[in-house]
Amino acid sequence: MTIRELTATENFFLLAGPCVIEGEDMAMRIAERIVTMTKERNIPYVFKGSYRKANRSRIDSFTGIGDEEALRVLRRVRETFNIPVVTDIHSAEEAEMAAEYVDILQIPAFLCRQSDILMAAAKTGRIVNIKKGQFLSPQAMKYAAEKVVSEGGAGQVMLTERGTTFGYQDLVVDFRGIPQMRSFGYPVVMDITHSLQQPNQTQGVTGGMPEMIETIAKAAIAVGADGLFIETHENPAVAKSDGANMLRLDLLEGLLDKLLKIRAAVR
Repeated sequence: MTIRELTATENFFLLAGPCVIEGEDMAMRIAERIVTMTKERNIPYVFKGSYRKANRSRIDSFTGIGDEEALRVLRRVRETFNIPVVTDIHSAEEAEMAAEYVDILQIPAFLCRQSDILMAAAKTGRIVNIKKGQFLSPQAMKYAAEKVVSEGGAGQVMLTERGTTFGYQDLVVDFRGIPQMRSFGYPVVMDITHSLQQPNQTQGVTGGMPEMIETIAKAAIAVGADGLFIETHENPAVAKSDGANMLRLDLLEGLLDKLLKIRAAVR
């Protein structure tokens, strides 16, 4: 899997799936539905699922079904539907392990400056998607990308906008960041659902504004985002992670149609 393949059409590409792998049956159902709708629309599709959700507010929050089991689910999705898959890694030691199962290694926003993780991901030869830290300017992401390139990752870097901390319990999206990061020569993805998080809530569970998903998605396409990152679930109300800012799966198809029209208009 290469970035060239992801950007081969005039449409945006899509990274979508559940926040964290909750089980094989659910992952397969979600993947099958999104594969069908993206194929019909010529949208390159990458299945997204974290094999472990390492960054949780509360000690009793769900983190996953076990690393190896969840990675095997990702491989099953990859092989069944012949699509690339992406997952997060949380340490340099995890890079080589996860690379055996997936096509894209994603660096979480809080870890985007960690040189050892970035360089270990690059050494696997996989695409490396670096999420911009909530605490960083878009311009600072140039240096994170350079760490990947320094280990032979030229042409295999993507950068992802996911909002900037605004006070203690909110995020805002500065859409200037998308063209600014694209100017470095790397594709830029808009992480729609995470940019709508409302973190640090007093009950220890992150909130969100899913009603704004369409707004953020439309704006991102209008300013030139190459890809979109959308976490989706059959029933976000019972999702074991990030349900408060997920898109309900049955709403995805209609949203894609609207976004394709915007893409065509600005092309």
